[in-house]
Amino acid sequence: MAVVYVNDRPIDIGSERLNLIQAAQKAGVLIPHYCWHPALSVVASCRMCLVEVGERKPDGTVVMQPKVVPACQTPAKDGTVVVTNSERARYAQQQTLESLLLNHPLDCPVCDKAGECLLQDYSYRFGRAHSRLVDDKNQPPNKPYIGEQITLFTDRCIMCTRCVRFTREISGTAELEVVHRGHHAEIDIFPGRPCNNKLAGNVVDLCPVGALCSKDFLYKQRVWFLKSQASVCADCSTGCSVFIDSNKDVVYRLRPRSNPLAQGDFMCDEGRFGYHYINARERWTRPLARGPSGLSPADWPSLLATLRRELRAAAQRRSWAVVAMLSPFLTCEEAFLLAKYFKGLSEQVRLVLGPVPIVGEDDTYPKDARGRPVQPVKFTIRAEKCPNRRGVEEVLRHFQGEVVTFDVALRRADEGQVEVMYLAAGYPPRPHGWITPEQGAVLAKVPRLIVHDLWDSPAAQAATWFLPAASVAEKEGTFVNHAGLAQAVRRAIRPPGECRADGQVFWELLERRGLFHAPAVRAELAREVAFFAPLGSADLGEHGMQLPGAPAAGADSTTPGGAPT
Repeated sequence: MAVVYVNDRPIDIGSERLNLIQAAQKAGVLIPHYCWHPALSVVASCRMCLVEVGERKPDGTVVMQPKVVPACQTPAKDGTVVVTNSERARYAQQQTLESLLLNHPLDCPVCDKAGECLLQDYSYRFGRAHSRLVDDKNQPPNKPYIGEQITLFTDRCIMCTRCVRFTREISGTAELEVVHRGHHAEIDIFPGRPCNNKLAGNVVDLCPVGALCSKDFLYKQRVWFLKSQASVCADCSTGCSVFIDSNKDVVYRLRPRSNPLAQGDFMCDEGRFGYHYINARERWTRPLARGPSGLSPADWPSLLATLRRELRAAAQRRSWAVVAMLSPFLTCEEAFLLAKYFKGLSEQVRLVLGPVPIVGEDDTYPKDARGRPVQPVKFTIRAEKCPNRRGVEEVLRHFQGEVVTFDVALRRADEGQVEVMYLAAGYPPRPHGWITPEQGAVLAKVPRLIVHDLWDSPAAQAATWFLPAASVAEKEGTFVNHAGLAQAVRRAIRPPGECRADGQVFWELLERRGLFHAPAVRAELAREVAFFAPLGSADLGEHGMQLPGAPAAGADSTTPGGAPT
């Protein structure tokens, strides 16, 4: 048992290999730091984490080192004594902050980082109340074209080099560097190589001040107006843990949420900037029914009553001619309710898995100078562009013993063997959409087609009834990623217009009273489907729960995220 003493408080760190910042965190003590990050190499350049360090001898005496040392670079071992609040440590912190603020502009009223800036927070907690600088500040020109999604306010930079280390160690693309020396040192890009790699947006999160900013978010909102909701990215089967930041039912940004069981500390730009469809005006937000003049608005109570009547009648006539498609963008709870409803009509009703979008191959990082993957893999952007194929497949296996693909349903529809088809889609936009015009022409042969989707598509044009779907930011439930990690999806905003959450629509199809409640349905799912049984006895928590019968996330790699499986 290794014990570290933080401000005279003994902390058992076990066999973990920690530095003093991490050991102090276990004691609930914050050692201020800028350059250190748990996923990056240690450089000890900012000097913000200077503390007093000593050693407790076997006889109980303590021998302190004569100078303060950087906590990020000092390993914690048995008997280490750390003092973070002494006069010497506080003086070192004040001196460091004063040095960092010498040339920092007073941009807080207009800076995007204001409200979540470590320079603000540490100045308040550990710094001086005023500056003694009487000379002009060094204010180098800004670099707005450092990347397609990134702008650099050079005069705000404190030279922590987190961004440089990220592009060298995580993405491997090494576009960023430190140019010049001493007082004139700046972050810059190599000539002709802007920071446009697929992980580039992470340097904005890594920047502890307002130097690197996202052009997508720049001057859009003050962060203290935003409400942050912990959820899951739906852009690929990695299932990155994220924060959805919104205000007044508008999503303004997605940020990675550290999860060692999923993606680690970062996320890709495809997921980060792929949220705009949630706010799109092109979304259909009212239920529609086809009449003599085409699709026209309908009200939910009468439409759902019509659907229940038509589906029940069709199942009584030719149950094998009733098909329901469950897309891999449904949560496990939504898929369970919809499958339960259709199988409740008749065991002969067919359930099929919606199209699983695959784009290229798994893209792993870091890469070398020629763009080739390098081992060990530290991040993977998966080719499977949906969040819950595993979960929906397990629901389908439970209810009908096999997973039938959408192509099979299309062939039956083309042969005239489908009378009613329910498409629970909810696919976000893709370059070519989730369904082709040729497939839409086949669906037009189905006498009664129910399309539950976000917006117009070849399927919607052939629909008898259209139900507006909710996006990932507007629903609650569970996603199971490629490696069997179950994570909680939480609602961040309300659905627009008259749109209802998919789970609520399926709940009402089942004619259940009250409102859809994801934890209650998850408990029901855990009781009835063996694969999800562990979800019934515990909360999913911050990092989710690894379900049995699947390799753990990152099992094929030394770091979270893993290599292609």
